Amino acid sequence: MSDKPEFEGFDTSDVDRWIGAPLGHSELKDEIHINDIRRWAQGMQNPNPLYFDESYAEHGRHGRLVAPQSFAVCTSDSHGAGPAIQGTIPGMHMIFGGDEWWFHGPRIEPGDRLRLETMLFDYKVADTKFAGPTMFSRGDTTYVNQRGEIVCKQRSTSVRYRADEARERDLFGAGDEKEWSDEELEEIERQSFEYTRSFLELGHDRRLFVKEGDELPTRPIGPHSLMTFTTEWRSYLMTVWGAFGAEVGGRSSLHEAGWLPEMSRDLEAAKLDPSQADGLYKGPSRGHVQPRYARLIGMPRGYGYGASMGAWILDYLTNWVGEWGEVLHSNMQYRAPALTGDLTLLNGKVLSIDYADPDGQPVADIEVVMTNQRDEVMAKGTAQVRLPTEALPVE
Repeated sequence: MSDKPEFEGFDTSDVDRWIGAPLGHSELKDEIHINDIRRWAQGMQNPNPLYFDESYAEHGRHGRLVAPQSFAVCTSDSHGAGPAIQGTIPGMHMIFGGDEWWFHGPRIEPGDRLRLETMLFDYKVADTKFAGPTMFSRGDTTYVNQRGEIVCKQRSTSVRYRADEARERDLFGAGDEKEWSDEELEEIERQSFEYTRSFLELGHDRRLFVKEGDELPTRPIGPHSLMTFTTEWRSYLMTVWGAFGAEVGGRSSLHEAGWLPEMSRDLEAAKLDPSQADGLYKGPSRGHVQPRYARLIGMPRGYGYGASMGAWILDYLTNWVGEWGEVLHSNMQYRAPALTGDLTLLNGKVLSIDYADPDGQPVADIEVVMTNQRDEVMAKGTAQVRLPTEALPVE
């Protein structure tokens, strides 16, 4: 379904024909390698040895190194956003507006091959402070392994807007980049170590005796910089030249979405020089680490990736529950970007526990709130996390 827009200069008529149709996309040429998983943990700044140290992982539940649940988005050719960016809207750009995930049990591990099923689900148009007329479109990516098992499904929200409107309104432009003192950086490091100890102390054990009202430990990430954003970007397999094959599954209008010329990929030039369609060097993601282009699309300076925000949240939940639990469902809205110089803080609270799960395991309903050092909410939502019990069978 869609709400027909009535805003001058924001024509969404080309979007309608893409709703519900199977979309074209590229898929990974090769099997998942153990170093792909290690690089992902490093890029997402996730210090859990379960995802990079096979000697540690072999003593745990799975007996081997497996990928974190967040890794699925790393196997997409557009970090899950492509299905939500269909139809041409001239002069537009996009940012992530949120992700909803459903996990079905199978874990991704080295040697797996993933295929995708993608579709534009729906959209609506609203008037926003950020850019005036703005489209919120949702697209689905289903991740299927080589055994035909559905690993998970992602419903990503793309916020599509007129770049000139966002530039003029300059919603996120107030305030200079923060300079952190040595004392402040030492405190952030102390918090970070404290957070890491919270799941290392759990180790391979089960998180038992969870109750309503329990608070999850605070996870700090940052301060962010152009260097950290670049490291994140390069952990996505879609950024590796030649990693994805020819398009399969139908047609896609992703590259004809109406990008500004400065934010478009030059696919012909890329046949000679892959950096011309790299995304970060040239293309729609260059604003993340090139402040000149960040300002062009309404951001004050370098800014982070919505897909990474989603991964931080999934990692936060899975690190807390431990390897004997799992995220079943997560629905998060992204409200403000992570900017260079900012610190991200994740906090969570157990809202309730349901003991009626068909598999006999309790499920915790958890609220997650992501803020920066100014207490501005960057992301918020709830997730359902299956908790372990003593009766959970050993694999």
